[in-house]
Amino acid sequence: MKTAITSKGNGTSAQFDLRFGRAAWFCVIDDETGNTEFFENDCANLSGGAGIKASEKMAELGVAKVISGDFGPKAKEYLNKFNIQMVILSNDSSSIETIISKLKG
Repeated sequence: MKTAITSKGNGTSAQFDLRFGRAAWFCVIDDETGNTEFFENDCANLSGGAGIKASEKMAELGVAKVISGDFGPKAKEYLNKFNIQMVILSNDSSSIETIISKLKG
């Protein structure tokens, strides 16, 4: 299974981004291999539809779960359509590395 975490930067020391569609980067962790990859969010600066495009990107990447601070109504609709679980971490200023270590438990 793959899990995506919204990130403000391209690295595990980067801070968690509370926005989904407007996040700067997506950190994708493959639970089976342990690999971690970062993908720049090309739709972060769109005037509209960023949540939909980001949801489509998650489906393209084969993500089963997304961790973010907030999901807009359209993003929720599309993530549900693609059967992608949404996990909300509100008011979290952790680094990506900290969130990954919590996932591994």
